[in-house]
Amino acid sequence: MTAVVAHASCVGADFDPRRLEQVFARCFAAEFRTRLCGGAREPLYQPAGEGSQVHLLWYREDYFASALHEVAHWCIAGEQRRQQLDFGYWYAPDGRSPEQQGAFEAVEYKPQALEWFFSLACGYRFRLSADNLGMPGGEMPDASEFRGRVCEQARYWQRSGLPARAGVFYRELCREFANEVGVNDLHFSEEQLL
Repeated sequence: MTAVVAHASCVGADFDPRRLEQVFARCFAAEFRTRLCGGAREPLYQPAGEGSQVHLLWYREDYFASALHEVAHWCIAGEQRRQQLDFGYWYAPDGRSPEQQGAFEAVEYKPQALEWFFSLACGYRFRLSADNLGMPGGEMPDASEFRGRVCEQARYWQRSGLPARAGVFYRELCREFANEVGVNDLHFSEEQLL
């Protein structure tokens, strides 16, 4: 089989994020009592608390990529992180300093590598996000090191296997989007992230 590159996309595919909500529910609703929900102004993981027995994983508005990205975070989060609001992470908005950007990239390269796998399973274009449109002084962040880390992590998971929940979600996405591409048939390169 020919290797599939990261920018492949299904012609005419329906990238309605509600499809992702349904796939997520099939995979995880019963065992993990977690629901993927759209319509949020900002992404947020909300653990079950008083009055709710269900954990909520909110993605931004109706953005397909946001839903994939938030699922990637959830697939990586361990049991303790899944008991904390937004997995216990901090978030600094656009305009982060170089130090803040480095801290952001240190926790973001793994979810973005997983999002890349999920995008390929759907035939959806993956776009690397440094999520910092302008640092103080107006310059754009240099994403070359981040791009390399995301690519290397994707290759690592290709060799060693995806985390358990990510593997379940990847396979179910392949079924949902009629894509029979196995993880070993994918091709990851930094050039695809430019």
